Amino acid sequence: MPLTGTMLNKQVILESLIVFIIVLCVHTVVWDRYSWCAIALAVQSFYVQFKWDRLLRLGGAVFQFRTTANSGLLPASMVIPLLGIVMKERCKAAGIVYFERFGIVVASTGMVVALFLSVIAVGITRPVPTNTCILSGIAGSIILYTMKYSLTVSEVIEVLEVLLIFVYLSMILLYLLPRCFTPGEALLVLGGISFILKQLIKRSLNVIEGRGDPVDLVLLVAVAGVVLLGIFFTALFFFMDSGTWTSSMFFHMMTAVLGLGVLMPWLYHLIRRNPLFWLLQFLVQTQTRVYLLVYWTLLAASACMVVLYQNSKRSSESKKHQASTITRKYFHFIVVATYIPGLIYDHQLLYIAAVLCLVVFILLEFIRYFRIKPFGQTLRHLLTLFLDERDSGPLILSHIYLLVGMSLPVWLFPRPCAPKGTLSGAGALVPYSGVLAVGVGDTIASIFGSTIGEIKWPGTKKTFEGTMTAIFAQIIAVALILIFDSRVNLNTSYAWILGSISLVSLLEAYTTQIDNLLLPLYLQILLMA
Repeated sequence: MPLTGTMLNKQVILESLIVFIIVLCVHTVVWDRYSWCAIALAVQSFYVQFKWDRLLRLGGAVFQFRTTANSGLLPASMVIPLLGIVMKERCKAAGIVYFERFGIVVASTGMVVALFLSVIAVGITRPVPTNTCILSGIAGSIILYTMKYSLTVSEVIEVLEVLLIFVYLSMILLYLLPRCFTPGEALLVLGGISFILKQLIKRSLNVIEGRGDPVDLVLLVAVAGVVLLGIFFTALFFFMDSGTWTSSMFFHMMTAVLGLGVLMPWLYHLIRRNPLFWLLQFLVQTQTRVYLLVYWTLLAASACMVVLYQNSKRSSESKKHQASTITRKYFHFIVVATYIPGLIYDHQLLYIAAVLCLVVFILLEFIRYFRIKPFGQTLRHLLTLFLDERDSGPLILSHIYLLVGMSLPVWLFPRPCAPKGTLSGAGALVPYSGVLAVGVGDTIASIFGSTIGEIKWPGTKKTFEGTMTAIFAQIIAVALILIFDSRVNLNTSYAWILGSISLVSLLEAYTTQIDNLLLPLYLQILLMA
């Protein structure tokens, strides 16, 4: 159900205030020429997001966006730039020039893509918002001036190529997938995919023997593969019925052809060895990895049992039965139990396992969405039980967002800038950002907020009790991590960690965006600062 105008405005203002505080906190530690760009981008995004909100309420946006939330432009606009800035500083401190420049490119790309989305909103708003246009012009001038004196010609071209990919992806996916994203979520998801595709193209054209970790390349190829597969089948089944046996056989055949005939040779070109043999050798390289794989298989089986049990209750009680908040959080506990051993014992195995799970989840969603036989209709029936208000489009993305949110801190961890396998100070907790923010914080806030919460935060349905118990639970989780993971040494960073956890927990209380994506990224940014 859409939010009312008064509640929405109050919630947007308070959410924006928290984001501004996070931006200022990061730049009290990391202050350079990019800080002016980030602050200018934040100010103009704050004003432009009200234009997006108005367009969404009046139905004047170019595409159909999710209507149960605000545009989310400000919190989404700051993620990629801040991530690039803190990555740049960490790699600069480690003396890794290549990844320092990479951080600068990431920050610049995030700013340009966010600015482009702001210009779109201003351009289609009628009457033309003069003051907002002036602010966007000032912010754009600051960003472009800084880029002129910070980036090389090749880096500028790289930024523009990512922007071009983002434009084309947005036109295709937002048209094919109505009501699946807010403008902010589209910026975050499609911006990230665009950057991954650009990195894959760049590495494919500049393959150097022995350079590049195969673990990183698997993620790039996997994301490119599922995006290409999704676009291909969406276009194909626009002209034919996807629910027939003929279409289903064609789906399975083309998936195998793309995987074995395109992606495997592509990965072979990048890593210079047989991908299947490399993966098999990687998975059974140590006894610890075998134990972890067996343990994760048992957890996956338990998750399937929860789904089947809840659906059996729906069949016996009522067809309208929906899973409760507490029931949905079972999966958060299962994911925490999955990630903690991987983070403690084998980061790289967890990295690859998360990529493989992402591919499986997306393929299963394709099968459900296109009603591919023999499992498409069954998956539709099973997963409908766990829908919430954020799954208002044709795709069910909640479980995919949960997996991605937990995995992003692992995938984005700057391993080359951490020679000992961990960062100093609060940065040692960066791989645990997803576990803390989503697995512990969001789960505890939802459970306690819905059961014992009485005092509501102004402008939102979230409760004070839920937020406070979430902060307390994350502090306990940090203490347990210190006990069980000997590599984590926080030195004297406890006050910064407490402040970071508190700010992200407050953001969880006020944001209407996909918190499974937003919260881990902001916690990672603060811990890396």
